[in-house]
Amino acid sequence: MNDMNIKLNQHPVDADHIFDPLSVPDMFMQSVDLFGDAELLDFMGRKYSYNHVAKHAKEMAKSLQNMGMKRGDRVGLFLPNVPHYVVAYYAIMMAGGIVVNFSPLYTCEELAHQVEDSGTRFLFTVNAASLLPNALKVLEISSLEKLIVGTIEEVLPPLKSILYRLFKRSEMSLIPRSDDVVHYRTLLGNDGVFDVPNIDPVKDIVLLQYTGGTTGTPKGAMLSHQNITANARQINSLDWYARMNNPNEPATDKILGVLPFFHVFANACVLNRTINNGGSIFMLPRFDGDQALDAIDKEGITSMPGVPTMYRALLDNPKINKTNFSTLRACVSGGAPLSADLKRKFEAKTGSILIEGYGLTESSGVVSCNPYEGEGKVGTIGIPVPGTKIRLVDKEDPSKEAPKGGPDDEIICGPGELTFAGPQVMQGYWQRPDADKNVFMGEYLRTGDVATIDRDGFVKIVDRIKDMISVGGFKVFPSQIEEILYKHICVREALVIGVPDDYLGERPKAYIALEDDSTNTGAEIMEWLNGELGKHERVVDVVVKDELPKTMIGKLDRKALREAELGKAELGKAELGES
Repeated sequence: MNDMNIKLNQHPVDADHIFDPLSVPDMFMQSVDLFGDAELLDFMGRKYSYNHVAKHAKEMAKSLQNMGMKRGDRVGLFLPNVPHYVVAYYAIMMAGGIVVNFSPLYTCEELAHQVEDSGTRFLFTVNAASLLPNALKVLEISSLEKLIVGTIEEVLPPLKSILYRLFKRSEMSLIPRSDDVVHYRTLLGNDGVFDVPNIDPVKDIVLLQYTGGTTGTPKGAMLSHQNITANARQINSLDWYARMNNPNEPATDKILGVLPFFHVFANACVLNRTINNGGSIFMLPRFDGDQALDAIDKEGITSMPGVPTMYRALLDNPKINKTNFSTLRACVSGGAPLSADLKRKFEAKTGSILIEGYGLTESSGVVSCNPYEGEGKVGTIGIPVPGTKIRLVDKEDPSKEAPKGGPDDEIICGPGELTFAGPQVMQGYWQRPDADKNVFMGEYLRTGDVATIDRDGFVKIVDRIKDMISVGGFKVFPSQIEEILYKHICVREALVIGVPDDYLGERPKAYIALEDDSTNTGAEIMEWLNGELGKHERVVDVVVKDELPKTMIGKLDRKALREAELGKAELGKAELGES
């Protein structure tokens, strides 16, 4: 199968660009050497320079080695967006360890399972009441050896630290005295001289990022140093504003860090990308519309990577009418399709461009993106980032090519399953060679996403293979129905899933959340919607909800909706059986 011969010249860096091998610690220290006294982090008003973070990271690296951490050991981060995360992240990597990211929303059982699966020895957390009790329980029931616990108040400005201890006591959990529990601050203050490991950037794994993958239960995607640093450089190569800066001067951009750092989107587009270009991160522990708008208004924020629901929340927030957006220049949307209506409204209100990109855990972050400058295409995920090749294969038989368009067609390839190759492709799944066989096709990685490519090289995601609905033998794409739903002026959020049908096998069913001032019923929306659809695409019902389920980063969660609805169906069957 030959790669598609398509134009890929919309991005400012050559599509065939080769990114030299580079370790994460070397990337970090290069920026420290260049931008030492420049601001790296701003957390609730307390500012940390590149030199400050590097000093603490070196001290932490030495302490981890003194605690017995060896090259290749897994060390976990069970943290929100706090300065502890950034210090620990780079310290572990500098000392030769492998970072394992854990979601702060994990239950005790979920955390324990992934600790065991990854073989995590040490775990960083903070004394938040929502985190520490679960971490302590996992320490008790798993093979975890040490818990390293920081406090929120130790990273706040002095006055805020006092106020936090006075008025947020209920949100803090007591740190027990135990040989297995180590206070974060006790691991700082040494001379910072540690044993520097000999790192092979291409082969050495540095991050285990858990994901549902393209199929099945959560698996640890093994990301190498080169995977992470190449993707950071790929992202920065797209940004004309970052490239304008003198390479020996800190970037003048300030990123609003509201995406959770444990997630690959934030890890790539907020943390590593910003450190690679010498920028600054204004950190918020979680997304809050009021706090985000205040930061944009007062802190000189230049960009906010986010998901569509975040941009929608900002537009719905009354504060937006009093916010100064003069410094905000470009925002990147990912994690879910960006509607044309949302893009148009956000850009009109803020004056900032809003572009859509695409990536997945197995890609270390980003695969493709619309251009920052020049003509992008609404409804597409843009074109591959430099150094990335894409190929569409048959949805039913990946050994075959996807269908090609004719010489006069706008769509020159697809629909077909999107596969890609590049320096950001993971090394494989942790201890899951069986899963590797399902996703790798030589150097190409299968994504499970169905896409088309137009003659300008822009890629459009049509749907997920596993989300396709089979209606009497016809394949129906939920996202296409959702795209039509978003054209209705009263529809704020939409998800479509397949539900069992005795005659046709499956039928589409829509779930929506309406704009606040809407009085429409589900029946009214359904009548309008089915008039816009082909016969086999028509939905069996439209259910109106106050809000649709979302993931930790605010992405609409089709999987959670499907599980909830199927659970209700099974419960109904059980009740009928008992009556």
